[in-house]
Amino acid sequence: MPPKSASKKEKPLWWNCEKCQTYLPTGELAKHQMDSCADVAGLKGYVDSSAAYHCRKIELGNLTSYEEVKLCTEAQRYGLVLLPVSVVRRLGLMLGDYVAIRLTKGTGNIQLGTIVRTIWPVDDRYGAKVFVEALDEFDLTSSADLKASVSAINTRLEDAEEIFVRLDDPLQAKLFEKNGKFLLSTLKHQLQGSVVLNNNPLSLTVCNKRFKFRIDHAVTVENDLAAQLSNMSLSERMYVILKSTKLTLLDESTEAQNSHQKRMFNLLNIGGLDETIVELKELLDLAFGVEAKRSHDKTTPSGPVSRGILLCGVSGVGKTVLVNALASHYRCHVVRLNCSEVFSKFYGESEANVSRQFAEVFEVHPKPAMVIVEELHNLCPKNTATDIVRRISQHFLNLLDSLHSNVRGNRTAVIGTTDNVDTVNALLRRGGRMDYEFELPVPDAIARETILQRILDRNDQKVRTEEVKAVARVTHGYVGADLENLVSKAATMAKAIDGASLLAALQHVKASAMREIMIECPNVRWSDIGGQDELKLKLRQIIDWPIHHPELFERLGIKPPRGLLMFGPPGCSKTMIAKAIATESRLNFLSIKGSELFSMWVGESERAVRDLFRRARQVAPSIIFFDEIDAIGGERTAESGSSVKERVLAQLLTEMDGVSVLKDVRIVAATNRPDLIDRALMRPGRLDRIVYVRLPDEAARKEIFCIKLKSIPTAESVDIAELVRRTGGCSGSEIEAICQEAALKGLESSFDVQTIEWQHFEHALEVVRPRTNPDLLRLYDEYLKQHQ
Repeated sequence: MPPKSASKKEKPLWWNCEKCQTYLPTGELAKHQMDSCADVAGLKGYVDSSAAYHCRKIELGNLTSYEEVKLCTEAQRYGLVLLPVSVVRRLGLMLGDYVAIRLTKGTGNIQLGTIVRTIWPVDDRYGAKVFVEALDEFDLTSSADLKASVSAINTRLEDAEEIFVRLDDPLQAKLFEKNGKFLLSTLKHQLQGSVVLNNNPLSLTVCNKRFKFRIDHAVTVENDLAAQLSNMSLSERMYVILKSTKLTLLDESTEAQNSHQKRMFNLLNIGGLDETIVELKELLDLAFGVEAKRSHDKTTPSGPVSRGILLCGVSGVGKTVLVNALASHYRCHVVRLNCSEVFSKFYGESEANVSRQFAEVFEVHPKPAMVIVEELHNLCPKNTATDIVRRISQHFLNLLDSLHSNVRGNRTAVIGTTDNVDTVNALLRRGGRMDYEFELPVPDAIARETILQRILDRNDQKVRTEEVKAVARVTHGYVGADLENLVSKAATMAKAIDGASLLAALQHVKASAMREIMIECPNVRWSDIGGQDELKLKLRQIIDWPIHHPELFERLGIKPPRGLLMFGPPGCSKTMIAKAIATESRLNFLSIKGSELFSMWVGESERAVRDLFRRARQVAPSIIFFDEIDAIGGERTAESGSSVKERVLAQLLTEMDGVSVLKDVRIVAATNRPDLIDRALMRPGRLDRIVYVRLPDEAARKEIFCIKLKSIPTAESVDIAELVRRTGGCSGSEIEAICQEAALKGLESSFDVQTIEWQHFEHALEVVRPRTNPDLLRLYDEYLKQHQ
């Protein structure tokens, strides 16, 4: 018996036209061939010879009615496009591939835009259609006359580091003032895993409120040649939104802030730190694997790679700007560990907060990542007395160690900043953790000139080079933040910035490096001090000449004097003279009294001396003025032992002439009892110049009276010559007291007094008498003879 004939094969739903190589529904094949393949545009759907699927029927709506995607979440369905399985095979694609869908509308084929979706094949029985969720962002009331062209993506997909979006409706920006973070996180959740293009429209409905966005631009991590070639191509750039991608809403304020940050956080705009920047880039190139990519060497380095860097320096020197500029230069993923947000009152939550921040580093693998910890001494202090600080410090150290042992941390660098490296936990500073320490110094004159010039260029201000140099020479102790403030202040004072406006702004902007210990002394000048012409000349020779004319001493092969001791009776303007030389020479002035250095804690007094000289070196050229130095520099005896005073003096001697060279730092001291000062302070190389500030003679007294009486209205009967004659033996402060007492006596007679009469001075001369002990004057003469 012959076998039964096989059942008739089912007719395929799609067929390939042999003439035009068009892949089209079988039901339309006969009509297509009768029209000699001329009605391609009229087909419901077809795949042309260039492997592009064209469809005249787009079905919009909820995709949950299709069995294939019923279990997908709403966010997953948003990024899908359902295509017939035969079309997917014809395109040479598979489930999960991305395709570009170009949308047109109407008979004129009006271009609506391009979207990217993920392929999900469905059964052919659904017909030649394209199935997507509702395209609310295109304001489509219906899918009539809507056409789609689906093709494989032939451009490189880039991982988005940050996506910048805009709201189509400016009025909706007000809602973002309170709920912007929530709305952006919801939008990111909806878009995660999707691909977007520049200028893509987006739609989000929250609580029946519709928000329409548009992709402005994106930031990606581009460290290889393929990314650079992709940027140069004419095709559209496509970005994949990851879990680590940051969404930022652009408005006028954020655009202004971003523009400001681009100008500020640029390595080319940082002056005075060129050598430090070169070293940091070398370290970060190794940490981020940039050198391996450049040399096309995919192997790991043979030696250990440093992943910890510690930057230290005074406040305002440029630590934060430098770190942010490095992050902007490498365009890496940045994790900022804010110390104030770490600590919690609940046990274990503080460690969890630190771990949560570091988790971002592992999520962006294999992207380069930078962990920035500002004010590191707050997170890992040297003093770990409390339990929570000890636990946080140890946990942070463990996380640093995990960067070396975990493959996910092999492209990560941790940069910490601190004002004082001595306050950081010593365990953090060992090798394998914070391997490298960079101290950013207070800029010198050359560095200040570079910083000023780059600040002016960044703000589009044109100032002559000579004027910039003149300002840089007199801004001792100014750090980058001070110079930035100086330019800003000059801009508010004058429409066009020049050297004169910058010099005028110096009266309002003080040096940050000196703020902790600098006294706010009055603006004392030589013209405010009567007489003492010989003393003024000696001070210029000792202090002014070596700093402003160092070439003269180099030519003669000599070293300038290191220190100066002024001694004399009380009230002879020793302190005022020290302030005047600082003002006239435009030097930083540090005034120290003995009581400010002594402490009840062992070692703190010596540390105060060290910190004083360290700061003076940082802000050089400077003057350290010790008032009443006999209080800390008294002569040592065998009975004195190892007292605090002895240890402070020993530290003072070491700092004045020790291993650390005092370059452009001058020591000026004043005392009423030079015979009590230790002889070790008086040797050459320390206080090697001794000046006797005598009581004013007749010429000096006359000059002092003329200066003091400028601001006091006096009658014609007041005879200055008689005042000079009758004030023999008076000090400068006693002469000032006579003028003050006469003015007060005039006020006693009447509040409406216009001038001070001679009888008022007669009263003052009776009240104020010379108080200098003759024995003290003889002591000064004998001391001067011994040290001449």
